[in-house]
Amino acid sequence: MQSTALTLSPLTPLLRPLNKNPNHRYGSLWNLSSLKPLGLLRSINGLSFQKASHLFSCSRFNARRINESFLISDGRCDGFKVRATPVPGNIGDTNDSSGLATSMQLGAMFAIWYILNIYFNIFNKQVLKVYTFPATVTAFHFGCGTLIILIMWASNLYHRPKLTRSQLAVIIPLAIVHTLGNLLTNVSIGRVNVSFTHTIKAMEPFFTVVFSVLFLGEWPTFWIVFSLIPVVGGVALASFTEASFNWIGFCSAMASNVTNQSRNVLSKKFMVKNEETLDNINLFSIITIISFMLLVPAAILLEGVKFSPSYLQSAANQGLNIRELCIRSLLAGFCLHSYQQVSYMILQMVSPVTHSVGNCVKRVVVIIASVIFFQTPVSPINSLGTTLALTGVFLYSKAKQLKPKPKGGESLKVAE
Repeated sequence: MQSTALTLSPLTPLLRPLNKNPNHRYGSLWNLSSLKPLGLLRSINGLSFQKASHLFSCSRFNARRINESFLISDGRCDGFKVRATPVPGNIGDTNDSSGLATSMQLGAMFAIWYILNIYFNIFNKQVLKVYTFPATVTAFHFGCGTLIILIMWASNLYHRPKLTRSQLAVIIPLAIVHTLGNLLTNVSIGRVNVSFTHTIKAMEPFFTVVFSVLFLGEWPTFWIVFSLIPVVGGVALASFTEASFNWIGFCSAMASNVTNQSRNVLSKKFMVKNEETLDNINLFSIITIISFMLLVPAAILLEGVKFSPSYLQSAANQGLNIRELCIRSLLAGFCLHSYQQVSYMILQMVSPVTHSVGNCVKRVVVIIASVIFFQTPVSPINSLGTTLALTGVFLYSKAKQLKPKPKGGESLKVAE
């Protein structure tokens, strides 16, 4: 239900009439006397209804019949303005509906984030099983992301940033560790089961705490340290009972934790020190492009030219389905960049702690989906270790909310 309100506001003098036609018929213009039965006061700030009626008669204006709210500045005929504005009768309903819409949007974005992540891990594992060149595959992923970014900028789907030399000098180290993190993850996925790689990557909070102490001087609380115990113990238990365990896959996944968390700490330091910082999506876009430029020559140096037509033809003669390889590689590259873009979009809408909890749930979903799809054999002890590690990650995310407030009274804001 909507209501009619009478309010006062200051107004600039010498206003022109809102309607220049004196013969205009004012349709459904309300008389102030009609407001008396609504129980309003007889006068407002010393302005009587009789005087207000006189003011209304000497002013030219247009009024729309929307449950009017009249704004009057003073008692002079040339110094006030009558304006019709809608006054919601039930603001709570509007807030509830907008909150529901935001929740539904977030729920859809989380679902897209998880689904794209599942498909990326499936397509990526299928490619790396038959095409054992992780550097070339990773460079191809960055190439797909670079192409998507350039299309977005060229079509104005997202604004193109203006980089300064000082910003570029800080972003290049971030791109280097980002490149190493993705490369090492692909090395691990090519060597061991997807579920085991993601179980090892549950150790990320441990390295976050270590690097925050070393580089930022941020000491963890008791509850954060306590939450890391099941993380470390669960990963160790899962590693001892993993059927596909090998040291290259284990060490590369652990090294990817080191590079990814050092990148996050450096990103935080970059955001704090620079006044004109980039938004998350553009920062990720610049890092992706630089990573592509860095990894292409490195992949050629490490693995040779393994994506040339002549090599693919020779691989096809040995039984490799080139068409399926190219399709799955493209899909993996698209899914990788898309789910990372959605992840950054979610991070702009929620707190870092909420995003961290969502990332923990995502890891659970990916592990379960990969076990089902690839029919990975899992022992009870292995399942217990994985469950312990993921439970510790969840407890770590919740423990970050219990950080003590600084003396100034403001809560500490940690952006990762």
